Amino acid sequence: DPVTGTVLPSQLVPGYMSTQVEIIQSANIALKVVNQLNLAEDVQRKHQLPLAISPLTAILDSMKKSFDNLLGLLGNEKNINIETGNQVNIKIARSLLSKLDVTPSKESSLIELAFTSTDPQFSAAVCNAFAKNYIETNIQLKVNPAQIATGYFSEQIKTLRDNLEQAQGRLSKYQQLNGITNAEQAFDVESMRLNELSSQLSNAQSLSIDSKSRRTNAQLNAGDSPDVAMSPVIQSLRVAVSQAESKLAQISQRLGRNHPEYQSADAELNKLKNQLQVETERAANNISSTAGINQQREADLRMQVSLQKKKVLELNLLRNQMAVFEKDVDVAKKTLDTVTQRFSQTSLEGQSNQSDASVLNPATVPLEPSGPKVFMNIALAMLMGLILGVGFGLLAEMADRRVRCREDLASESG
Repeated sequence: DPVTGTVLPSQLVPGYMSTQVEIIQSANIALKVVNQLNLAEDVQRKHQLPLAISPLTAILDSMKKSFDNLLGLLGNEKNINIETGNQVNIKIARSLLSKLDVTPSKESSLIELAFTSTDPQFSAAVCNAFAKNYIETNIQLKVNPAQIATGYFSEQIKTLRDNLEQAQGRLSKYQQLNGITNAEQAFDVESMRLNELSSQLSNAQSLSIDSKSRRTNAQLNAGDSPDVAMSPVIQSLRVAVSQAESKLAQISQRLGRNHPEYQSADAELNKLKNQLQVETERAANNISSTAGINQQREADLRMQVSLQKKKVLELNLLRNQMAVFEKDVDVAKKTLDTVTQRFSQTSLEGQSNQSDASVLNPATVPLEPSGPKVFMNIALAMLMGLILGVGFGLLAEMADRRVRCREDLASESG
């Protein structure tokens, strides 16, 4: 292919050469040869001026040069006029094809043209005309479909360009209505925030469960609660109570209950116990408050996670819908690019004036006629005459039943 530079698959098909032969021998090319050589006009001039041309007579009948025989092939001389010019062209074209010999090569891509007439110059002109019009027709057979396809692709490009503009308009309108600038970036940010809130909620749930357990333990037995026991104030009060109890025990060994020193020590012990109970209750209340705070924080985080999840789902829905619009834009753009590429190729093919066929050896005027072969014809005539003479002699001898010798008489009498 002169345009794309690729080997045409049709040339590899076994029937390709036969097709080219049929094209050369078609009436289309023969009519173009008639028009190129102005043969119909020669016929018209011959009708008006009988001595105008002689080569045309050789086309119609190579054995006779008289114009009467030419008119015998074309029809009545009186019917040849400008109004019946198409019929004249067709008859001349048929006469040319009857004397044209197209021989394809068996092992190559060569085709040989031969034309027989009594005028050697006219024979060479007809062969060259057939070769030239075949190449031009070959180009036309490739160019015409490409030109038709170019018009089709041109209309399709307009339609596809409108489709692309509409798809882009729908995408832009959707982005404006939903305030989307970068859907992927926004979705990633909101997803990261959802993951962070989910992580915080998981930690808050763990703290809430732990604080609930501590509050239950503190409410049931505050004195034995590890959280209460870890309080520095309670630890110091317990130490003070222990010291007061030891002091009271020592005094009780020396003094009675009504002794002022004993009562003072007992009052101090009760005071320390009361303070320890108050601090224990306060520590238990602090644990309960912490559990409540953790529960409230867990509830707040759960609500935020729910809202964030809803927001992510909505954003995901927007992103999916926008992806549909973007897909429409991409499909329209790819289709337009493909059709535009085909349009460029077919447009180039439609403007091509190069053929994959060319003339290897133009026809030249032959130096010697191809026929008749005088010596061969004389030899054949003598041979055929000898054979016919002998044959007729034998037949004549067999037909004559006269008695010529004794044996004939014996055979007849016997």
